Amino acid sequence: MTPEQHADAAARLIEAEETGRQIGLLSLAYPGMDMDDAYAIQQALAAHKQTAGRHVIGWKIGLTSKAMQYALNIDIPDSGILFDDMAFDDGAMVPKGRFIQPRVEAEIAFVMKAPLGGAEVTRDDVLAATDYVAPSLEILDTRILRVDPDTGRARNVCDTISDNAANAGVVLGAQRHAPDAFDLRWVGALTFRNGEIEETGLGAGVLNDPVESVVWLARRMAQYGQSIEPGHIVLSGSFIRPVECPPGARIEADFGPFGAVSVNFA
Repeated sequence: MTPEQHADAAARLIEAEETGRQIGLLSLAYPGMDMDDAYAIQQALAAHKQTAGRHVIGWKIGLTSKAMQYALNIDIPDSGILFDDMAFDDGAMVPKGRFIQPRVEAEIAFVMKAPLGGAEVTRDDVLAATDYVAPSLEILDTRILRVDPDTGRARNVCDTISDNAANAGVVLGAQRHAPDAFDLRWVGALTFRNGEIEETGLGAGVLNDPVESVVWLARRMAQYGQSIEPGHIVLSGSFIRPVECPPGARIEADFGPFGAVSVNFA
């Protein structure tokens, strides 16, 4: 793909977000696109948002579980960018029509106190740079059709990355913990929709250790000249399947001793 095609694809995604009308699969429109193209589209999308006054508040890591990697036939995670207008308070009400097809995932969030970057980042580096960890929910949305109606082809990882890794929102719980206060592999959540259990999972579902997910992110970002900054939120990856959030849904994630977090959809 050319830089002009990257910019055009990003513009189409911005329009989809603003109008609530999804676009077709980019992987069909540009059959030769690869992950570098997808991240270039994501960066063009981010540049548009920053020009419009948005500020980066962090990063999300996706496709960290084997189940999701097998579903998309890939063997590595992906990442997206969190912007200031994506942050919702614990227990907040998401306005009707804010998203197209919202879904929610339960995750362990890292909030950083020091910069983190470079191709040689280690687990100890992540722990040293982390201010605290907290329970969180990630709100997903897709500005690209999940399935092409004509061919039946599902979106692939390039579509997802281009679409800012399906990123739409973040909700942090009130509880804050030192990053070494818990064995994060054993931190899990019971996730409820309207009072009924929907999903359960453990932190070990995220690359066997959520800390290693942040290591992966820092190293990947180094390939693109990026780094994690102090104050940034890093969503380390979901250990549950996405929960659909139709109008009127209330989502609660009970992380036990680690805390709890919830969000509502009007």
